Amino acid sequence: MNNSLVVYLKSLQTFCAFASTKFSSFAKSAWQSMKYSCRFICQTNPLFIQVTYFTLISFAGYEALKVLNSQDKSNTLKNLDVLFTSVSASTVSSMATVEMEEFSSKQLWVLAILMLIGSEVFTSVLGLHFMRAKFNKENSLNTRDHISHIDIESINVANFDPNTSHGTKDAVSFSEIRLANKQHVDPKTTVLLGTAVTVYLLITNLGSSLLIYLYLKLVPDAQEVLKRKGVGLFLFSVFTAISSVANCGFTPVNENMVIFQKNSGLLLLIIPQMLVGNTLFAPCLRFMVWSLQKITGKQEWCYILEHANAIGYRHLMSTRKCACLILTVVGFIILQTILFCALEWSSEALQEMSSYQKIVGALFQSTNARHAGETIVDLSSISSAIIFLYIVMMYLPGYTSFFTNYDDRYSKDEKRYNRKGLLEDWILSQLSYLAIFVMLICITEREALTTDPLNFNVFSLLFEIVSAYGNVGFSMGYSCKRLLKQDLHCKDASYGFVGKWSDEGKMILIIVMVFGRLKGYNLKGGKAWKLR
Repeated sequence: MNNSLVVYLKSLQTFCAFASTKFSSFAKSAWQSMKYSCRFICQTNPLFIQVTYFTLISFAGYEALKVLNSQDKSNTLKNLDVLFTSVSASTVSSMATVEMEEFSSKQLWVLAILMLIGSEVFTSVLGLHFMRAKFNKENSLNTRDHISHIDIESINVANFDPNTSHGTKDAVSFSEIRLANKQHVDPKTTVLLGTAVTVYLLITNLGSSLLIYLYLKLVPDAQEVLKRKGVGLFLFSVFTAISSVANCGFTPVNENMVIFQKNSGLLLLIIPQMLVGNTLFAPCLRFMVWSLQKITGKQEWCYILEHANAIGYRHLMSTRKCACLILTVVGFIILQTILFCALEWSSEALQEMSSYQKIVGALFQSTNARHAGETIVDLSSISSAIIFLYIVMMYLPGYTSFFTNYDDRYSKDEKRYNRKGLLEDWILSQLSYLAIFVMLICITEREALTTDPLNFNVFSLLFEIVSAYGNVGFSMGYSCKRLLKQDLHCKDASYGFVGKWSDEGKMILIIVMVFGRLKGYNLKGGKAWKLR
């Protein structure tokens, strides 16, 4: 009996050891498979990473806002409105279904964090991290072939006769060697570039916060406005700076920047903050890298400037393209400013402002129309021509320019596109998706379109949808005065027009905001469609 027990225990021990070994081996194999699968997805499908990222931070922000909301017994925000606001902040869209002053100070800090980590500059830093992993893999696979290739070229160069104009038949120029070398990007280069972009992000946000805070400290009128609102100077400065640099458009007050329309100094401080965070980010980054190269003399910075295409960081552009981009951005701002002043100079929205304040206000409004979304006027009170102009401006991507001579990277992209198969042919253009979204919203809001046509009409719905798709945040709002049948229970509010939509309409606009934030992956859609 005892011998049988000993044999049984030994067998059990052997089995447990065997099972433990196998389980450990299986777990290790599964972990490696998951790691390589995730790495493969990261490197081959950046769109999946972006969708996952914005989904995670949006729901994390939603949970944080709900927890802080439950602690404030006087604050009863609907779950859908909280989710909508979280997505709006993380996608830097600033579409609003509730008034901003309904959020507590702690909730406003959560929104500030969402705007920061959802900004174009911050997400591009994360993109550089994944690029480094990609270059690490490519370099490890290609090192042997690359060395052999360089050895062959070195032999050919050794056969080059400097006394002849062309050298021997097998000779290869030094420029060809550099061309071969530049195809293998050192991962340290992306680390260096990532550090530069991170420093850029910190400088722009901290510097902007400091400038706004100093202005508020030095201008008593601006302080009084915030004191009446119960908003602290530090909170307003940091929140507005992050929102402006991220081109989100949120402010901690209900009226946005309307209450500061006469503070021309503050508006002039915020205008460059919006430009350096979005439409002029690429030229500013190139200038920063050029400055670092001149100051430090490091060859790495020179490599980054000369081989922008090889690195593949879309915000790193050539000098020529940066110049064209600057001209385009400035041209659009000047055009809008001239038209705004011509059509709105004597309007009710600007009647209490001086000529100087009107010009600065028009400049501020024109800068915001591209992507930032802050406003000094009630958009429902300005002319239809300006509203239509804003629709066009909001639709244009941030790096729209009159640059027509594309570099080799774009021709290679075209070739890759042609090799991707018939599935790519079914990707629709941006206008097609906008048409679909407008149709869906018209279906969800069909009852309001019939009973309240002055507020709910196709043009106002189109304006709201394009604003969400462009991640701008402009809204024509909702007015009880435009009701055909007066409703005693109707109350005007300072939040966006979408705040009066049905829950189904709000859910669709959430999708529109996320879709718009990722529209960079669909700028070449609709190529299979030929209009003749």
